[in-house]
Amino acid sequence: MSLPKGLAEEVARNLVMVARLIDEDPEQSYAYARIALRLASRVAAVREAAGFAAYATQKYSEALAEFRAAKRMTGSVELWPVMADCERGLGRPERALAMAGEPEVQKLDKAAQVEMRLVAAGARRDMGELDAAIVTLQSPELASSSVQPWTARLRYAYADALLAAGREDEAREWFAKTLEADKDGATDASDRLAEIDGVEFVDAAVTGDDADFDDVRDEDDEDEDDDQDHAEVAAAERATDQAEYYDEDDDEYEPVAAEDDENDVTDEIVVIEDDERDEDDERDQRDERDERDRT
Repeated sequence: MSLPKGLAEEVARNLVMVARLIDEDPEQSYAYARIALRLASRVAAVREAAGFAAYATQKYSEALAEFRAAKRMTGSVELWPVMADCERGLGRPERALAMAGEPEVQKLDKAAQVEMRLVAAGARRDMGELDAAIVTLQSPELASSSVQPWTARLRYAYADALLAAGREDEAREWFAKTLEADKDGATDASDRLAEIDGVEFVDAAVTGDDADFDDVRDEDDEDEDDDQDHAEVAAAERATDQAEYYDEDDDEYEPVAAEDDENDVTDEIVVIEDDERDEDDERDQRDERDERDRT
């Protein structure tokens, strides 16, 4: 509201794109944040958005500078956990741990305090202090049976720390508890459980066994087709093996009846032609006339 209307709308459009793309395309989100920052660098919301866009692209130094600027403008400490995590990203876990003990932490709401605990535990792990990281995560929020927005992430971090420390049975228990709280699938707890149990998920559509089965099935289909072809050929051969004659009365070919097995009437077609019938009739008529003349 501190900007002229036209400029405010332009800045707002860029901030919308920052929020829309920060998960799926962090680099593009960062580009929109730089535009908004150039247009309105004195607006705290713009500095905060620019900080998160830089954080998403692992530009931790730049993100920390933007978060500090937003904190100075607003006086709010809500960005304290993510600022501490930027210190971790810059390779300064000791500084992150120091921030976890600052008075600002007491001013945070419950969700931000849990976030600060996660950052502190991560800093302990960065320093190779696994047992200390596990102890840091042990808290009333972790022990609570109620499910809060932070519950799944807190349980997951605890399970992961246990697994890193070689406490596999406990890790499995807490990954299972994470899965119970993770209704939105924000973590990969199910995959971690499967990994611990030695379960491997395979796409059935591309397995070698199925591919072999398909090959066998194709071969069987080919064999069936070949058998059908052979049967059709054999039937055709049997049909042509039967001797036939042409019956004028029925105007069709009819089979010649075989008198016995010794008479081979196969592979031939007997046809009584019309011309032969006419010649026989004429010869009979001539013989009758000759006989009458002699008498």
